[in-house]
Amino acid sequence: MTDDQWYEEAREICLKRLDRRANTRSELAAALDSKGVPEQVREAVLDRLTEVGLVDDADFANRWIASRHGVRGLSRRAVAVELSRKGVDSQIIEDATSQITEADELDAATELAVNKLRAGRGVEEARLTRRVLGALARKGYGPQVAWAAIRAAREELGEEPPEAPMTGPFD
Repeated sequence: MTDDQWYEEAREICLKRLDRRANTRSELAAALDSKGVPEQVREAVLDRLTEVGLVDDADFANRWIASRHGVRGLSRRAVAVELSRKGVDSQIIEDATSQITEADELDAATELAVNKLRAGRGVEEARLTRRVLGALARKGYGPQVAWAAIRAAREELGEEPPEAPMTGPFD
């Protein structure tokens, strides 16, 4: 194939992927590499798509955060790991995740804890607390935020907040 033919092929591959969902530059580059597109053609296509605004890692990161933190309740750390796996530059990740404040994280964790506590009515308190801690850990929350969220959730539900089983950095 000539470079022009490769360019059209690469452009079509990218546009089809972008038609399905937003992609990072790195994801598109990997897709083009898997199809054997020459590097100079790959870079030319990706540069053009970036130039016209179809590929924008910063916008992708902001939308990803709105979806993963705002809707699914993932922690800042978990969202950053996902973006890193998608090939987003670390500076873009840092800038995008800086919009998630500690208060936002605690609110999201508390909301999750309230839902889990409501769903677990009738389960022995220590077991339920472990389950909620596990759910929060799977969402990427550290122990300090998790315990604060459980305390806040229990207070919100009018229950007695649990005592943390450990002292020190988890208080």
